[in-house]
Amino acid sequence: MARTDTRKPNVAGLRPRSKLVHGGTQRSGFDETSEAIFQTSGFVYASAEEAESAFLNDGQRHVYSRFRNPTCAMFEDRLAAYEGAEWAYATTSGMAAVTAALLSFLKAGDRIVAPFALFGSCLHIVKNICPRYGIVPVLIDGTDPAAWEEALSQPTAAVFLETPSNPGLEIVDIKAVCDLAHKAGAKVVVDNAFATPVAQRPLEFGADVVVYSATKHIDGQGRCLGGIILTDAKFGTEVIHPFVRHTGPTISPFNAWVLLKGLETLELRVNAQTQAATRVAEFLSTHPKVTQVLYPTLPSHPQHDLARRQMTSGGTMVAFRIKGGKDESFRFMNDLRMVLISNNLGDAKSLITHPDTTTHAKVAPEDKAKAGIRPDLIRLSVGLEDPQDIVEDLDRALRSA
Repeated sequence: MARTDTRKPNVAGLRPRSKLVHGGTQRSGFDETSEAIFQTSGFVYASAEEAESAFLNDGQRHVYSRFRNPTCAMFEDRLAAYEGAEWAYATTSGMAAVTAALLSFLKAGDRIVAPFALFGSCLHIVKNICPRYGIVPVLIDGTDPAAWEEALSQPTAAVFLETPSNPGLEIVDIKAVCDLAHKAGAKVVVDNAFATPVAQRPLEFGADVVVYSATKHIDGQGRCLGGIILTDAKFGTEVIHPFVRHTGPTISPFNAWVLLKGLETLELRVNAQTQAATRVAEFLSTHPKVTQVLYPTLPSHPQHDLARRQMTSGGTMVAFRIKGGKDESFRFMNDLRMVLISNNLGDAKSLITHPDTTTHAKVAPEDKAKAGIRPDLIRLSVGLEDPQDIVEDLDRALRSA
């Protein structure tokens, strides 16, 4: 068999993990092994006629890095190949991806349906920013099928959801919601950051758009911010691209390169972290000072059966409640020696946070209550340390609390 083009390899037929290494590659004339960083704002033309043609045939060649850049394109194309999407656009952050994905098609008078159980900034977009533009938010219990049926019994423009949710790891039935949403005329946007594309592919269950905070597992080492939107070619080019082209939430080439390199090890890292997270969740579930453990593949999880159907693993995140509320939660966290206190997640280092006072500090008390965010809730992002070291650090801190 003839060797594939080394300048732009054809990844058709390769297995997903191989696509994370070779997908989207576009080598320059120097035939570099590691993909190049095209740290440029613009591009030049051989003639005025060529410039005119470039703008008439939008997307056929690079004209300005706000529209498209070779390094950014490699990151977008590689993740799209892995995710099974036709189109992708990388943004400055995960929240830029969420905002652009929604506001690119919503307009005054439209309804957006979403669960209460959302990351604090996502809830702010739906509940507080959308109404400023005349978009009507409808917030429900995302784990209740009847609530979805009622909310989507009338025309709706958008559904936005996280599954598993941040921070309580609630699971939403993606296929059931997509079926209801499409009958109501809605586009379904899924924030898949907690599951990652390694453990869950929302497009396979009928979702229209998938968004990620690439800052999390895709980088996975706490180096830079980034986000990405993935969808079909028609919706991407006709609806989302005009919005992002003119509003400019564009990722920098350097950050795109960091994330591109992060994709090469994404499966290896997430699978190792997931194995560790499973062990940690099992340990915590037997600890006398822990009152509840929320981990998708634990039999005790309220949506355990659903998680098993739509996720290939439980992921890297564990949420749990300890006796004593905020004071004991703080005492426990302050006594950890290896696990770090940080509101980030998906890192090589294990990170822990108290959502009630950090990621959801500005969420209204009534909305916290509906999402199950109480002072006794702790969110743990399991890293790449030896799982036994993580367990021993947690155990020692819990015993001292």
